[in-house]
Amino acid sequence: MTGGEVAGILVAVFWAILVSFLAVVLVRLAQTLRATTRLMAEVTERAVPLLADAQLTVRSAQTQLDRVDAIATDVQEVTANASALSSTVASTFGGPLVKVAAFGYGVRRAMGRADGDTPKERSRTVVTGRTVPRARGRWGRKG
Repeated sequence: MTGGEVAGILVAVFWAILVSFLAVVLVRLAQTLRATTRLMAEVTERAVPLLADAQLTVRSAQTQLDRVDAIATDVQEVTANASALSSTVASTFGGPLVKVAAFGYGVRRAMGRADGDTPKERSRTVVTGRTVPRARGRWGRKG
């Protein structure tokens, strides 16, 4: 055997090892691709019903939001009407009620002064723990 024949045999052996290694890699890659395809099929089978359920849920939520929007609009209308009614009642009855209250206060004040008392004269003074009525009358006399 010559040097060229030995070199040819070595190249052929290395070539056979390389082809064997590539064949193993390709077989493993094929297995991985099959497992990936199977996994994708299972995910698709499970995802399609989930997406359909999600679509139904979103539609239901949209319907409920439309109802809530209608309710909020009605509540806003009722609030505006209540505010208008409150303003109307306040302007209609507020002025006369203030006048009646003022008249009643005036009558009470007039009735209280009929006997000559003033609010200051009816008050009491506290001296060392005792309550002493103030003198009645104009010049400090009781009576």
